[in-house]
This record gives sequence, structure tokens and C-alpha cells, in this order.
Amino acid sequence: MPLGLEVCLLLLSGMPGIGAAQTGPASEYGAHPEIPAPDSSFLPTLNIAKQVGWPDGGKPRAAPGLTVTALARDLDHPRSLYVLPNGDVLAAETNAPPDEDSGIMDVVERVVLYFAGASQAPSADRITLLRPGPDGELAERHVFLRGLHSPFGMAVIGHAFYVADTNALLRFPYSDGDTEIHGAGATVTALPSSRLIGHWTRGLLASPDGSKLYVGIGSTSNVGENGLEAEAERAAIWEIDVATGRHRVYASGLRNPVGLAWEPQSGALWASVNERDGMGDHLPPDYMTAVRVGGFYGWPYSYFGQHVDGRVKAQDPGLVAKAIAPDYALGAHTASLGLCWSGAADLPSPFHRGMFIGQHGSWNRSVPGGYQVVFVAFDGGQPRGLPIDVLTGFLNARGQAQGRPVGLAIDRQGALLVADDVGNTVWRVTAAPGIAAVDLKPAGSDD
Repeated sequence: MPLGLEVCLLLLSGMPGIGAAQTGPASEYGAHPEIPAPDSSFLPTLNIAKQVGWPDGGKPRAAPGLTVTALARDLDHPRSLYVLPNGDVLAAETNAPPDEDSGIMDVVERVVLYFAGASQAPSADRITLLRPGPDGELAERHVFLRGLHSPFGMAVIGHAFYVADTNALLRFPYSDGDTEIHGAGATVTALPSSRLIGHWTRGLLASPDGSKLYVGIGSTSNVGENGLEAEAERAAIWEIDVATGRHRVYASGLRNPVGLAWEPQSGALWASVNERDGMGDHLPPDYMTAVRVGGFYGWPYSYFGQHVDGRVKAQDPGLVAKAIAPDYALGAHTASLGLCWSGAADLPSPFHRGMFIGQHGSWNRSVPGGYQVVFVAFDGGQPRGLPIDVLTGFLNARGQAQGRPVGLAIDRQGALLVADDVGNTVWRVTAAPGIAAVDLKPAGSDD
């Protein structure tokens, strides 16, 4: 056993017990969350939900007025979803690429995975096609594309299929209705990658006119401990010209931007962003925000606007002064990865206009947070009110992870699809028969 693992075993022996997931206090959510004083420590709190998968017949709990069924089971770590123009559903079966330890935070992360039961098995590096029948249930399943390198984001523009591997944006020939990719892929542009892998997912979103692609690229580190030169053009969203492959940094200071979605009324690009660790249970909040061209969002120097992180020694007061406060806090350490505009969802009110968020769940707060799918209503292009539960029950009564939600999509029949990378399932959320509207409490409210 490596020395770093032995050290962390001792730390884990005094770890607090695991309880049921909670959304956390309402003060952690919204446009103006409470920002407490930091509780900085050498290592973050470790409170790890062991991954056990779903028992036979097990599934998440859907909110009143909703029903959840499995579209597909027995996948291999499905992380992101994409609905093709003809209604076929793509699931990226993927995991982190192999890397090398680059500091104490890397050791902590490996220990977290070890105790959570998340084996560091090689990534499947595969995209699977799921073809629903007229009733929305699975009719066919095909291997769409294999031999990738930790793929995540996917998009179709015209007769081209794009996939964002961890180290490159690739393009393949595609025709509507294809069940597998036959032609060779071409590299559109390389994406930042090194032995300091850090955040490896690469979210992908096409512009409405198909001329640009947007890629979310996370940092290599927690707060720049690998050196800021290792973060060049990372912790950012890239805008890539589809025709030429040239790129620019569209926005920066975003520690790990994963989910990307368009808000149709304002036309704004929105992103879900995972914030830093090691500052206590309630700090800083993960968030979603409309992303401004050229905007800087604080990382690593500050968080949620201009709250300075004193752990970063080479500060940049000029950049901190420009740091934009995000639009909506989503709770600290909830790992809010998935982001999806409700769009054409055929679900009861209040799920008609807003963002669905897949909260993968914490490993670094004393009371677990996340482990759920929530919805935030929008009005006038901006989020309003507190999140509403959509799917819960991903932790069992013993605090073990039966599943963890990640990527989201709306299928052709208007159902919400949820990739569950621990349950190895794609869940399908529909309206319960005869239900047009439901009166729901904010997420985490007492029954």
C-alpha cells in the first residue's frame, strides 16, 4: 500500500459517520447565498458513501407527479448523454484516464475512490447508442463508437458527430439513423492535457447556428497547487470555430465547468461549476451561472465573486476586482455536474421552464450533500426560488451510494433522462398518468 494511502487510512479512522443525503440549508442556495468564514484545514473532511449499486428492483424516488423507469441497465460508468436528431440516445461510458500523483490532493482523491468502492478500472472509452421504441422503452442497443480516450461531451452538427475526449475534440462522419460510426475520426483541435490530469471531463455544446462549439475544461488542481503555469487555458470554457478549429477562451476562473446549456429567452450560455475543497462543510457553494464573454469568475484567487482564498499565495488583486459573482448557488460540495434546460420536457408544472441539475454528491462534508436531481425554475431568463427535488434516494438508509446522477438530457418523447454512473443505468423520468401540475416543496424540505 502506498505511503500516502496509509496516511489517509489513519485520517479516515476518525471520519464522521455517514447519514442520508441532504440538500443543506436554504442559505446555501440562490443568488445571494450565505458565505461563512472559511474553515481551512490541511485536508478536506472525508465522508465517503461506499458505492453498492441498486438492489434488484431498486430505483430512485421520483417527485410526486413523476414516474421513473430504467431506459437501459448494465452500462459501464455512463457519465453523459446526448439525444440524436432522430431520437436515438447516446451514453458515454467513460472514466478518468490513468494519471500520476501530483500532490496530497491527488492522494486524497485516490483514497476517496478506494473507500467508496469506485474501482479505478480502465475507462470503457465507448459510446453506446440506445434506440427507444414509440413508447419510449428501449428497443435496440448498439456500440456506436469505441476506442476513445475518456470521452464525455457529444454533439451533432449537420453530417458530423463531435466528441470531446479528455485531450482532443474529434469529428466523425455521421448520417441520421446510423447505429455505429464507420469512418475515421479527425482531430478538430487538441485540448489541454498532461500527466496532471485533474478534472478530466470535457462538456460540449454547439451554438444554435452550428458555427461554434463550447468546451468546458476544468483545472488540474484544487487551488493552483500544481503551479499556475499548469493551468494555462484551463478552468475555462473554450469557444471553438467549427470550420477552422481555432479557439479562444470564452470565459475563465471557472474551476470545473461541466454542464453546459442554452437559456432560450436570454440566449445566454449557462454552465454548472464545481468549486474548491478544504474550506469547510458550507463553503464555497457549487453554482450555475450565465457565462459572459471574457468574464472571469474568480478561480483560484477568489470564490463566489471577490471572497479571497487566502491559501493562494500568488494573489492577483486586479483579477479579483474583476471577479463576477455567479448567478445561482447550488450548495457546497454537491458536485453539480449535469445541466439541462427543461425545453420540450413533457412533465407537469412546475417543470416547464428552468434547469435540471444532476448533483453527483459530496465526499467532503460531514453531512452528505447532493446525490439527487433537482430543478430550478426560471423567469425572465433568471433562476427564481429554491431547487425542487426531481429524483432522490440515491443513498440508502445506511448512507451507501446505490447510484450517483450525472449527465441529463430530454428525449424525443419529452422525458428527462439521467445517467447514473454508479447504478450503471440511464433513468427515464416521465409524468405520472393524468398529472398536469403538482405542488412541490423546495428540495430538502421536511415532509
